Amino acid sequence: ELVIIDVHDDYIEQFLFDTKTYLQSNIILEVSYESLQRATHNFTRNATRINCTKINKLYLHGGSKSSNSLQEYFPYAKICDPDIF
Repeated sequence: ELVIIDVHDDYIEQFLFDTKTYLQSNIILEVSYESLQRATHNFTRNATRINCTKINKLYLHGGSKSSNSLQEYFPYAKICDPDIF
């Protein structure tokens, strides 16, 4: 489980860039929606896409806007809003 809430966007990029960090499969990621959106360039950045495909569960803090681009960027992840629980 990787919890990176209330951190600078650079830390999120560090974990998601496949050239900087190797993530194994079955990862649970807990992150701020707005920070994730910035780090992935609105879910279009290829440099972070590879590690994002390894995430199985994604908890988005600060409200998430369900979109096709978000689901395509995290194709194997169950996307959850932790504020509901």
